[in-house]
Amino acid sequence: MKNLIITLIITAFTAVSFAQEKTIPLEEVEVLGVNYKYLDALGEGFVAKPVRVLQQSVANFDLKTIDGYEDEEKEFYVYFKIPVGKILAVYDKEGEIMRTSERFKDIRLPLAVSNAIVEKYPGWTIEGDIYLVSYIKNKKISKTYKLFLEKNGNHRRVKTDDYGNFL
Repeated sequence: MKNLIITLIITAFTAVSFAQEKTIPLEEVEVLGVNYKYLDALGEGFVAKPVRVLQQSVANFDLKTIDGYEDEEKEFYVYFKIPVGKILAVYDKEGEIMRTSERFKDIRLPLAVSNAIVEKYPGWTIEGDIYLVSYIKNKKISKTYKLFLEKNGNHRRVKTDDYGNFL
């Protein structure tokens, strides 16, 4: 897979704020360390490769490498972006992910989701999808697929979880 390019926007909030934008190439990485809870919450199930690569980059990101890093800050907001999606991650001063808000558009669906659509909506085609992930440390992770279906000029929106259960 070609290297993905992401854009990072880092902002720390105190009496004095700063923002910095930096574009870096990403490679696939194996992540071990401080953000294992985030990776455990994501699980080992199927997710499209660009999503997984960006999530691993979020988990592997080292706050201390940015210009202007000060460990007196309580929270750091870091925005990760690729062409198919984006993740806003909130880190504490040790670099641990406290929460994320993730949105991806028109990605490859898990087989369970595709099969559920075919079974419940025979003859309908999936015109588009949005994959949403919401992570909060020490809470249950939320993964939702919003699907846009079409059949003979009729349109329908449906939601499923990553196992194909309709919401």
